[in-house]
This record gives sequence, C-alpha cells and structure tokens, in this order.
Amino acid sequence: MNEQLAAALEEARQPFADTRFNVCRLEIAGGDDGYELQGTVLDEPTLAAVLDHLRQRLPDARFRADGVVVLRRSRPRLMVVTTNMTGWQREQSWLGEQQSQVLNGVVVEILEEGERWSFGRLADGYLGYVYTGYLGPTGEAPEPTHRVSQPVALLWPESGAGPAPVGRVFAGTRVAATPLSDGRAVVTLAGGLRGLVAPGALRSLDESLTVEERRRRLVEDAWPFVGVPYLWGGTTAHGIDCSGFAQLMHTLAGVIIPRDADVQFAAGRPVEPPYAAGDLLYFGGSGGHRDVSHVGISLGPEHDADGMVMIHSSRSRNGVYVDDINAVDSLRESFLGGRRFI
Repeated sequence: MNEQLAAALEEARQPFADTRFNVCRLEIAGGDDGYELQGTVLDEPTLAAVLDHLRQRLPDARFRADGVVVLRRSRPRLMVVTTNMTGWQREQSWLGEQQSQVLNGVVVEILEEGERWSFGRLADGYLGYVYTGYLGPTGEAPEPTHRVSQPVALLWPESGAGPAPVGRVFAGTRVAATPLSDGRAVVTLAGGLRGLVAPGALRSLDESLTVEERRRRLVEDAWPFVGVPYLWGGTTAHGIDCSGFAQLMHTLAGVIIPRDADVQFAAGRPVEPPYAAGDLLYFGGSGGHRDVSHVGISLGPEHDADGMVMIHSSRSRNGVYVDDINAVDSLRESFLGGRRFI
C-alpha cells in the first residue's frame, strides 16, 4: 500500500478510534481493478464514512467493500445478563482489563457470539466482552417494576425457612417485584432466581421526583457507600471506580448518565461555583490515561460555600470517601470544572 493510500485510510479510521464505542478494523488490499477494503466495522454508517473519505481523498481510485464484516444487524440479537453481576471486559479473558460491570437484567446486543465470550454492545453504545454463560434469552426475563436502592440486598427463601440467603442483588439492579403487606417484596431476577428482600430495599421505577428531591436523594444514597473499596471498572458495593460511583448515584436518583468520566464531562451542562448537591466535579492532567480522568460528587453548599467538598471513589484513598478539593493539592491543581445532569 502506498503512503498516500495508507495516510488516507488512517484519516478515515480516526473518527472511530475510541474502541469503547467504535469498531473500525480495516485494511486495504490492492488489485488490478481497484482496491478492496477488508476487515470489520461496527455498522453501515461507519463503513460509509470510511468509503466516502477515501473517495474524496483519492477520487481516481476505485474501492470495493463487499468482504467487510458489519457487526450490527438490521434485526439485532438481544440477550440478557442472568447472573447478579459480571465484568464487561476489554478482551476475551478474565485476566484482561475490566472496563465496567453489568448487572442482572441488563440487555446486551450480541455482535459476535463465542462459546465462552461474546462481544456485545450496551444500550449506551459501550462495547465489550461478556462471559457467554452468564447470558440468557430476553424473552425469559421478567418485566422490571422496581430498582434495588440499597448497596446490597440479600435474597431470602420465600418460605422463610432456613438461616441462609439464596442470593444477593446490587444497587441499581432493575427487578420484577411483588410487594407484601409487611414491607418485604418477592423479587424475581432474570435467570429465574427468586427471593424475599427486606423492607426499604426497592424503589418503584414509576416514582416521580422534583429536581431538589433528586439532588437530595443522590447525596443521601452516597453515604452508605463510604468505605467501599476502589475497583477499576467496578459499579457495585463490592468495589467501585469514580465514574461508576457517579453514574450509579444518578441512576438511583432516576437520571441516566454516561459511564466514563471523559464522556460524562463532554455530555453534562457546564456549571460554575457555587456547586449544587449532586453536581459532578471533574479532574485531569495527573497522569491519567485520558484528559479527564476523575470525577466526584459535590455535597453542595451545605458542606462548603462553593460546593467544593465532594464524595468520590478515590484510587489514592482506595475507596469512597469525602474530600475538600481546596485542602488536597492534587485535587485542587487538577480540577477542570463542574457538570450538571440534574
């Protein structure tokens, strides 16, 4: 491949370089009657954009793409997570990087199915590998009615017999629940596991809150997570990272935000001090692998006039704790600004 052609292909692939959301693994093979694109792309718009760029850069060349594999189908194949939680991996291995975690009932669009590992896409576009044995048909999953609101909710036998729980579910999990008169509820998970949860473990998906109620709830829900260990890619009370913590607290307040800190920073509404309770505070430039590498949740003017006291999952402190940005040099010097989703 000549240098001009290689440069044009590299330029065409560049908009799709973020592999968290894109697949654009293309090469060009030459032939007597033109050039043939080979490889794999996420979807038809990706392929069309690459071809359009190549044809603009090299108008006298002819390009074919008949052999390119397009992962997303017109009729997607959907499956659902049937374990209580599992890793969303960058590679087909438990030993590789855990990008995130997915909870029971989460729907996965299957792009490539393997015997042990399947490559999939979540509703927010996040791509990754999930263990195939932890997936099941969506048609067998019950329709969710409630969301788990406690950090961890134990499932107890419906009969009430025996001292041992039958399982556990994590905050943010959407479940099918039948409330009982004593405040408990019978919960059915995707995959068929059933059990009783204690009063106060669930919230209805139908509840309506004001903005102030959501902000207050977000901070109230954060306190029980104090001391939860830091875990890269973690999203639960068994271990959680900074952006997973911010996302989970918003989920419990009924607000959906992106998974990673840099994507949150780009999507949120910029705000200036004084920060309100629930505003997200972002940091970068301290050796992180992205320009925006950390996020915390402002506790609002009730804790500091400018809202610069935050609760966050800190790698340096190995868990969820409260810090005053102005009192910690590394935080103060790397502070980028605030964003609001509520």
